[in-house]
Amino acid sequence: MHFNIETLDQGGIIIKTLSDTLDFNNVKDFKQQILPNLTSHKLVLLDLQSLNFIDSSGLGALLSALRTVNDGGGALKIYNMTKPVRALFELVRMHRIFAIYNTKEEAIISI
Repeated sequence: MHFNIETLDQGGIIIKTLSDTLDFNNVKDFKQQILPNLTSHKLVLLDLQSLNFIDSSGLGALLSALRTVNDGGGALKIYNMTKPVRALFELVRMHRIFAIYNTKEEAIISI
C-alpha cells in the first residue's frame, strides 16, 4: 500500500503532513519517502491531523525519523494529533519521547 506525504518547506522548516494510516502495510514506503531528506533541515514538523490510525510498525518508523533528525542536530516535533492517535501515543508512553503540540505555531515557537 502506498503512503502519501505532503511536504512543505517554509524557510528552513520542513512540514510533513501524514494522512490516512501508518501501519505494517505501508511503513516501508513511509521510510523511503521521509528519511532521506530529514537531515537537511534543523526543524521537522509532522502534521498528524489527517492520520487516523497508527500501529506499532508506524510508531517504530516515527522513532526512526526522530533518531535521524536528532542525529543530524535537528528537532522533530508533532502537532495536530487526532484523538485516537494521541491515545495510542499515551498508552505506550510515546508522548514522553516526542515533542507534541496542538498547533503548528506552538511547535515553531517552542524552539
